[in-house]
Amino acid sequence: MTFVATPASVKVIGANGQISLGKQFAGRQVLVEEQEPGVWLVRTATVIPDNERWLHQPQSASNLQDALAWAQNHPPADDNVDVELGKLHGQE
Repeated sequence: MTFVATPASVKVIGANGQISLGKQFAGRQVLVEEQEPGVWLVRTATVIPDNERWLHQPQSASNLQDALAWAQNHPPADDNVDVELGKLHGQE
């Protein structure tokens, strides 16, 4: 990915305290850091909810990739459905 700097533009902060960064950023999450009074750094970000953070740990991510690969190589089948359902209900 290459970055091409664009010239500075003047934005007006509306009465509701908002500015528009452009439609290309619509729906994106951003981090806004006030570096000093009147100076803000705005960066796009991906925020991971606390209850999903475990999925991004190396071992969990590896296990998930292994499981997805297994599922791709073992398509679902209806073979022995009655036997498997019986196991779930304690009947063998």
